[in-house]
Amino acid sequence: MRLVGKVIIITGAAQGLGRAFALKLADEGAKVVAVTDRNVVGIEETARMIVERGGVAFALKASVADEADTKRMVAETVAKYGRVDILINNAAIFYRKPFLELDPDEWDKVMLVNVKGPWLCARAVFPVMKAQGGGKIINLMSEVFFTGSHGFTHYVTSKGGVVGLTRALAKELGEYNICINNLAPGFTDTEGARELNPNWAKYDLGPNCIKKLGTPEDMLGAAVFLSSDDSNFITGQTILINGGRHMI
Repeated sequence: MRLVGKVIIITGAAQGLGRAFALKLADEGAKVVAVTDRNVVGIEETARMIVERGGVAFALKASVADEADTKRMVAETVAKYGRVDILINNAAIFYRKPFLELDPDEWDKVMLVNVKGPWLCARAVFPVMKAQGGGKIINLMSEVFFTGSHGFTHYVTSKGGVVGLTRALAKELGEYNICINNLAPGFTDTEGARELNPNWAKYDLGPNCIKKLGTPEDMLGAAVFLSSDDSNFITGQTILINGGRHMI
């Protein structure tokens, strides 16, 4: 196990990729704080699954878009486990809508959760990581930033913001031994993706080098690597996990 003794906060961990990250990192020995704002039943189920597998976890309701909530999230984690070693900013809003039909309030809400949220969470954990002498922050980006996607102007733009945030923070946090990187999945078979694309089973794999649809399990190795000491000299980077569909 590669993460024994580490404490990890994972936002958006009630289902999909967030839950998969939580289960895998707990299996690697980490103590997990599983966070959600809306799906309380799901987040409690994630924590229960970890405990049933012999891991350590607790569920926490908090909004990544609320500064007070992000500070409370970190404070409760430190009160329970004494530290925060890794933050995975997974929480995000995504849905398809033509840009001319987007209401400005909808645009603002996507930016609030998808861009300001990771910034607020990083801001909240920074004092703890600085005092500890280091830490890891992993932001969930997306392949669509590089390719564009019809009906996703708000989401694509927000993920571009995450790239900028990661690169800027890598510069500022490096002197404190805090590494910050992006994971950028392609289309992945999750509950949210199936709701977004009812024809998910017919997804065109033609551009893929590896002819399969991505699954949450395909993302886990990179998450473990970026959380572990094996990535201590890697920061400001984006790892695409998409079967070679798009390359940078």
